[in-house]
Amino acid sequence: MSLKAKKSFGQHFLVQDSIASDISNSLTLSGETGKVLEIGPGMGMLTKFLLEKDYDMKVVEADRDMVSYITEHYPQLKDHIIFEDFMKVDLANVFKGEPFCLIGNFPYNISSQIIFKTIENMDIIPEMVGMFQLEMAERVATKEGSRTYGVISVLTQALYDVELLFKVNKESFDPPPKVESAVIRLKRRETPRIDVSYKTFRSIVKLSFSQRRKMLRNTLKGTVKNKEILSDPVFSKRPEMLSVEEFSDLTKLILENN
Repeated sequence: MSLKAKKSFGQHFLVQDSIASDISNSLTLSGETGKVLEIGPGMGMLTKFLLEKDYDMKVVEADRDMVSYITEHYPQLKDHIIFEDFMKVDLANVFKGEPFCLIGNFPYNISSQIIFKTIENMDIIPEMVGMFQLEMAERVATKEGSRTYGVISVLTQALYDVELLFKVNKESFDPPPKVESAVIRLKRRETPRIDVSYKTFRSIVKLSFSQRRKMLRNTLKGTVKNKEILSDPVFSKRPEMLSVEEFSDLTKLILENN
């Protein structure tokens, strides 16, 4: 039984064993949690390597044909398949609230949403390893000062250490995507890089980048009651110039003057 990738699911099947093996070996905390959730197993290229390890493992798959394939070829997963759109899964219920590691060759059309859902569930996801479009992977991992540095960079790096592990060429997939790919790892930090409410921090970061070419003084003036603080040098910068810690300090400054 061979299946074709479906554009509606953003599917590109990995066809190189060596890369799938490298991805499976990139988890570093799975031994501590003992639990792994794979997103979009497809025809099991990555799954087969994960099953060689002693994990309490589940997979989430939205494509009925892929669920049938996995059930037939990996019968040990029969009762461990979540037939649902990952974005609709209540992750707190997957392993009954216990921590787990997230892994997958992610559909590129929802890759940023997967990142944000991981962040929202950071209490139970200490680590994530995933295949992304190279441009997205670089955006998540890049530092301040880069043109690609933005909301997803800051919000992810506030809570996780991000590492771009290796790049993957187009020929490693069937069908080949139009873009290059890369695998990144997110490891939750023991101590976040911020010391303010994450919810407030997130709103300030998102607002700051809503007009990324403007100085923060122009973008954030509506959030500040005490207009005198707008003379602070930080407000003369554009958002891509601020580190995570500087965004934390900026959030604190605004809170203290409202």
